[in-house]
Formats: sequence, C-alpha cells, structure tokens
Amino acid sequence: MTSTIVGLETRDVRFPTSRSLDGSDAMNPQPDYSAAYVVLRTSDGDEGHSLVFTIGRGNDVQVAAIQALEPLVVGLPVDPTLADLGGFARRISGDSQFRWLGPDKGVIAMASGAIVNAAWDLRARRENKPLWRLLAEMSPEQIVDLVDFRYLRDALTPAEALEILRADGRDVRQQRLLDSGYPAYTTTPGWLGYDDEKLARLSKEAVADGFGMIKLKVGGDLDDDRRRLRIAREAVGPDLPIAVDANQVWGVGEAIEWMTALAPHGPYWIEEPTSPDDVLGHARIREAVTPIKVATGEHGANPVLFKQLLQAQAVDVVQIDATRVGGINDNVAILLLAAKFGVPVCPHAGGVGLCEMVQHLAMFDYVAVSGTQADRRIEYVDHLHEHFVDPVVVRGGRYLTPTAPGAGARMHASSLAQFTYPDGPAWA
Repeated sequence: MTSTIVGLETRDVRFPTSRSLDGSDAMNPQPDYSAAYVVLRTSDGDEGHSLVFTIGRGNDVQVAAIQALEPLVVGLPVDPTLADLGGFARRISGDSQFRWLGPDKGVIAMASGAIVNAAWDLRARRENKPLWRLLAEMSPEQIVDLVDFRYLRDALTPAEALEILRADGRDVRQQRLLDSGYPAYTTTPGWLGYDDEKLARLSKEAVADGFGMIKLKVGGDLDDDRRRLRIAREAVGPDLPIAVDANQVWGVGEAIEWMTALAPHGPYWIEEPTSPDDVLGHARIREAVTPIKVATGEHGANPVLFKQLLQAQAVDVVQIDATRVGGINDNVAILLLAAKFGVPVCPHAGGVGLCEMVQHLAMFDYVAVSGTQADRRIEYVDHLHEHFVDPVVVRGGRYLTPTAPGAGARMHASSLAQFTYPDGPAWA
C-alpha cells in the first residue's frame, strides 16, 4: 500500500523565560520563548518534526495558522511528495487564498515554512541522514529545483546558481566539517536584563569556553550601553570581537547617532539597527557607520527582501533564521543569493530550537554553496537545549557536526507535556 500523510499535529508550547529575563532586549523586554510545534505523521508510522519560534502571546495564532493549512497536506502520498520538496513548498505557499494573507510574509508564511520543514525532517529521517548531509549530497540540479526563481532572476539565475553549486571540493569540506565542526559566537552574556556582574561573569566564561565573539543587546539607554560595552571589553580582553544588537528599536537617524556614540568601543557589527524591511535605511546606516558592519535578516520574511538588501549593498552580514521564512527552500535561495554577492552568512539562533535547526543550514552552506567558513559564525545561546532529542553540542567555541537523522527540531514528549500552554504543569 502507498504510504500517505495522515495527520498534522500542532501544539502551543511556551517556556517562561521572562521570569529570568533570558532573551531580553530593547524591543522585547520580557519574552517567553515559545514554539508552535508541528508533527507530520504518515500512515506507516513515520514522523517529521518542526516548529515556529515565537516569544509568547500570539503563539496560539501561529498554531491556528498551521492548522488552517492541514487540508493542503493530509492525504498526499509520501514518496512522491518527499521526492519533490520544491514542488511541495510551492504548493503549500502558493495556495491563492492563503497566499492573500501574506503574500510570502507573516504568520501564514511561517506556517507554510513549518510544514515544509517538517516534510524535510521526515525525508531526512526516512533516509537516515542529518539534514545538512541530505542537502549537501543532492546534485546541483536537485538543489536548484528547490528554489522558486520567479522573483529572483534579476539578481540570480538558475544557471548562476548551478555554477555556484558545481564548485569542486564537497567531499573534502564534508570531512573537514565532520572533523572540526563550525565556528560559533555566543549571545548568552549579553541579554539586556542581566546585571553588570552577570554580564562580566558570562563574558569571561565565553572566552574560557573558546568562543570567538560575543554579542550584547543595546538600545535601551545610551549610557548603559557604553558602560556595558566597557565591562564586556574588560572581561574579554582587547582583541575578541564584540557585536551589538538593537533588535529594530531605532529609526535610521537614531541608529546612526547611537552607533557613532558607541564607535569608540569598537563594536564588530550592529545587528538589526532599524526596521527589518527598510532596505534603503540599512544602506544609509551602513554607509554612515563603516567600518562597523551592518548585520540583519532574522526578521527578513522572504528571499526577495534579501535580494534587495544585497542589490542595494545595504548589509555586510546576512542573517538567516530557520523559521521566519517559508522553510528550508527559502533559506537555500537566500544562501545562494549571498554566495552570488559574496556576503557572509551568520545565522540567527537565539530562541528555542533555533540552534538545533539552523546549524544544518550553515553546514550545508559550507559544504555545497559558499565553500568557506571565513567570517562566518553560528549564533549560540545556552538556553533550553535539554528539551530536544538531539540537542546541539558546542565545544571549544564550535558547533560539533550533528550525525543523528533529521533536522533537529524534535522535542522530548515530557517537555511537550510540561510546557504546553495553558494547561501544562509549568503554566497551570
């Protein structure tokens, strides 16, 4: 009998991180790290897992959006669907009535991405491969077929993508990745709600743990930012890069003024200095604050926005997110765009499950797309990994390469039961 997709289970899972101010920043002072959790089930008992990261209120809205897409999925034959995940992604995101709610942005696009990511996890598990390896071992033609080039051809053609993907050395890079992993940086010391003692202690621990960069949240108060940068610099020494992140709190002019004031402290990059959709604003900020780099992308809704940021020379560092865009296929498109324009990708990974998921994309990029780890680091935040069946392992400031099958999002049943909102014991 032909296996079919028989169910799409969703769950509202929330962790009360606001109680300890983990994740706090100038825009989001009291987040509760949350996940709209998805399990795709087949008639032969296989499962694909994924999630959409949110920060509390509204997680139920995200769950409802995923549930609304269930009729597009249930009943599909498993093997043909998994063999054509480019077509599957276009089917899910391209339904004209649901697409109207975006298009290609917001809650409905993230819902589409959750289902696409669950399908990828299902395929990786059925092929007994970690996601990064499944992607990296696909042919250039198969990878190009994943991407919808409709709105991208003026910046990246399928022929150009094929040329990027046909570069030699995949086997060598794959072995190097397995041997030595991928560089990381940590945001763990830098949450805005932490006091000075905790900032200093965690910054020193980051150096001792081998991280090559730390990141601080900024944008609440300029004098506080100056003081915290001084404390962090004293803790990590004169040479370790310190990135800063404003989480979109500023307008364009304010971003330039604030970063000019912080420039004497030598920040490595300013992340999300203004609205994530303001391409020309980012370009103006980049021109004004150089040599400080401009990084953005964790709230970028789709590959078109990344295309424009790159075309406008508005960004020095592209940041992808595992759950913000329409799934793995969109992120493959963004990685190819960044490679075409020669801009490094440093994925966003603050949040529940994001480290586990996005490491696969960065590692695929190294093996099959950019071919380099130069100026590239995956964010690491030391929160909530214990809830995942295959948690990330970071050692000596590097992500160790995952070898377990899947895309990394599967959570323990006990964690799902404990933190389901509003009836789980953590909330009841």
